[in-house]
Amino acid sequence: MVTKRTAEVNGITMHFVEQGEGPLVLLLHGWPETSHSWRHQIGPLAEAGYRVVAPDQRGYGRTECPAGVEQYTLLHLVGDVVGLIEELGERQAIVVGHDWGAPVAWHTALLRPDIVRGVAGISVPPAPRAPAPPLSLLRQHFGEGFYQIYFQRPGVAEAEFGADPRTTFRRLLGASSAGAPVVRDGEGFLDRFTDVDRLPDWLDDEDIDVAVESFARSGFTGGLNWYRNIDRNWELLAPWRGKPITPPAFYLCGDEDITRAFTDTGNIAKAATDVRGVVDIPGAGHWVQMERPDEVNEALLGFFKQL
Repeated sequence: MVTKRTAEVNGITMHFVEQGEGPLVLLLHGWPETSHSWRHQIGPLAEAGYRVVAPDQRGYGRTECPAGVEQYTLLHLVGDVVGLIEELGERQAIVVGHDWGAPVAWHTALLRPDIVRGVAGISVPPAPRAPAPPLSLLRQHFGEGFYQIYFQRPGVAEAEFGADPRTTFRRLLGASSAGAPVVRDGEGFLDRFTDVDRLPDWLDDEDIDVAVESFARSGFTGGLNWYRNIDRNWELLAPWRGKPITPPAFYLCGDEDITRAFTDTGNIAKAATDVRGVVDIPGAGHWVQMERPDEVNEALLGFFKQL
């Protein structure tokens, strides 16, 4: 049975859902999601013998949303994970992250390998430290319209997404889009996503309702502030340049994931010393844990059993 709890973690009130007993597994969602995005993983992983915990991360859902942009760095987010593991009374966890949750998972393994039994990333592989501030490199490669640069403008993306949250989530979660997400002049981020008359089979109106309700509570600024720390993260993480991820590592991605246009799966072999597997899910897009839950669960459990 899934239980819902809150705890004081790293200076914020964090909400999370929990099920099962056994070794701790943390499921870290991405943008723009909440713990609800793991609804198809929590039960099966718990039934397989794990204590599964999925938090609403900093700035999302029922978890606190600090006001300052600077309070959303990767050091804060890793600190939240460390604090949650401690609050749960555990010494170690298997840490799994999707989308933005993946960098949080990778960096938890990098900075605190002593508490990470294993680390799995979905949709975003680890990457070596960039030779220059990342936003400048993204501008050079994709132009000023690249979505991560578009998100830097205070209030702009918030206004676009908040104008009609239901349409926002129908497009973000239910529509298809190919290539690197670049916002064209005079348009918004959502304009590059096609409208959908019918949601895909893996998504229903109740899921959209949950997303709309969650972001009505939290707003969009907290999640966007993660993007607004991209260059700050690069500065703060300089002391760990060249340090590898040493806990057992695993990577999974849909072969139609939009992130493939601007990430390199091969980086995991450069960033981690103990790669236990890399899995591509044919025909799956970015929301792979919702689109193809059985295959994702099987792959994750296969990794867990190696630990």
